[in-house]
Amino acid sequence: EVERGMETEKKGMFDWYFKSNLLIRILIGLVLGAIVGLVAGNSILWVRPLGDIFIRLLKMIVTPIILTTLVVGSASISPAELGKVGVKIVIYYLFTSAVAVAVGLVMGNIFRPGLGLDLGSIGEAAGKALEKPSLANTFLNIIPTNPFASLSGGDVLQIIFFAILFGLGISYLKISKDSRIREAGELLFKIFDGSAEAMYKIVGWVLQYAPIGVFALISVVFAQQGAKAIGPLWGVTLACFLGYILHLIVIYGGALSLYKLSFSTFLKGSKEAMITAFVTRSSGGTLPITMRNADENLGIAKNVYSFTLPLGATVNMDGTAIYQGVCALFIGFAVGLPLNFSQQLTVILTAVLASIGTAGVPGAGAIMLLLVLDSIGLPIEQGSPVAAAYAMILGIDAILDMGRTCLNVTGDLVGSAIVAKTENLLDLSKWGK
Repeated sequence: EVERGMETEKKGMFDWYFKSNLLIRILIGLVLGAIVGLVAGNSILWVRPLGDIFIRLLKMIVTPIILTTLVVGSASISPAELGKVGVKIVIYYLFTSAVAVAVGLVMGNIFRPGLGLDLGSIGEAAGKALEKPSLANTFLNIIPTNPFASLSGGDVLQIIFFAILFGLGISYLKISKDSRIREAGELLFKIFDGSAEAMYKIVGWVLQYAPIGVFALISVVFAQQGAKAIGPLWGVTLACFLGYILHLIVIYGGALSLYKLSFSTFLKGSKEAMITAFVTRSSGGTLPITMRNADENLGIAKNVYSFTLPLGATVNMDGTAIYQGVCALFIGFAVGLPLNFSQQLTVILTAVLASIGTAGVPGAGAIMLLLVLDSIGLPIEQGSPVAAAYAMILGIDAILDMGRTCLNVTGDLVGSAIVAKTENLLDLSKWGK
C-alpha cells in the first residue's frame, strides 16, 4: 500500500507539466530560451546536448511515420468509392494543395524571412554538400529502384511514392472477390493501421519533450546571434498569414465565382467551422461542425459531404502547404543556402504527396516540414544550423497552426460545394438562388 501510494505521488509530481497545454509549453520554451540565451550568452552553450536529443528523436520518427501513415491513407480510399465525386474531389484537393505551396513559396520569395540571420555559424553547415538536381532528375528520383534501400537511407520522395502504391495495392486486395486475398488485404491494413497508431503515440511522447528541446536549441541560437534572431520570426508569421488570406480570397473566392457561387454567402455559412478550426487547431476535431455547416448552411447533399469532408480532413492541407513553402525558404535563407527552382519544385511535390497521410499526426505541419527539408537536401542534424532554424519555427508553430487549420477546413468546404454543384446535388436556395 505504501509503495503504491509513493508511486501515485511520483506520477503526480509532473502533472503541472504533462497536463498543461503542449503548444503553450513550446511557446514558453521559445521565449525562455530567447531570454536565457540573450542574458547568459555563451555560458548557456552547455544545454546544446538537450537540443541534440530532441533532433535525434525527430529523426527517429520520420521514416516510420511516412511509411505507416501514407500506406493507411492511400489504402483507406476504396477504388469502388472513387466514382465521379471521388475523382473530382481528389483532383481538386491535389490541385489546390499544389497551388497553396506555390503561394507559400511566392510569399517566402517576396519577404525572404531569415535572410541575413547567418545561422551557418552554428556548428557545421548541414547543407554545405547540398546537391542541386536538374528538373528531370527531380521527377526521375521519385521512383525508387530498391524501396528497402530508400527506407534505410531516408529518401523521402521515394518512400512516399512506394507507400502510396503499396497502400493502393492493399485497397484493391480489400475489395477482392476471393476471400483469401480479401482477408490478406484486411490483415495487412490492420497491421499498418496499428503501426500508424503506435507511431502517433510515439510522436506524442516526442512532442512532450519538445519544450525542453526547443528551449535548449533556441537558447544556443540567441546566445550566438543576439536579438537579431527575433525579426525573421515576425517575417515568417507575416508571410504565412498573408499567404493564407491571399489563398482564401483569390483561389477559393475565384473557384466559387467560377461556378457562380457567392463568396460572401459561403463565408457566412461556413464561419462557425472556420472559427472552430482556428481556435482548436484540429481539422478532425472540427469535422462534426464542418459537416453541420455543409448540410444546414450551404445545402451540400449528405452523400457528397459525408465522403469529401472526412477525406479532406485527411488529405487536403492547403494552409499547411503554404506554411511548408514559407518555412522551407526561411530555413534555406537562415542557413545561407537559398533554394533554387528545382528545390522549390521538390517542396511542392513533397508537400502535396505527403499530405495524403500525415494529417492525422499530432503536430502534422511540423512533421511534414521534416519530410520537406529532407527531400531538398536540408536534413536536420544535431548541432546544425538547419536544426536551429527548425527549432525557431517550432517555437511559433502554435500561432501559424491556427491560420493553417482554418484554411484547411475552409478548403474542404469549398471543394465539397463545387463538387456538389457540378453533380446537381447543391441546394441553391441556401445560396439565395
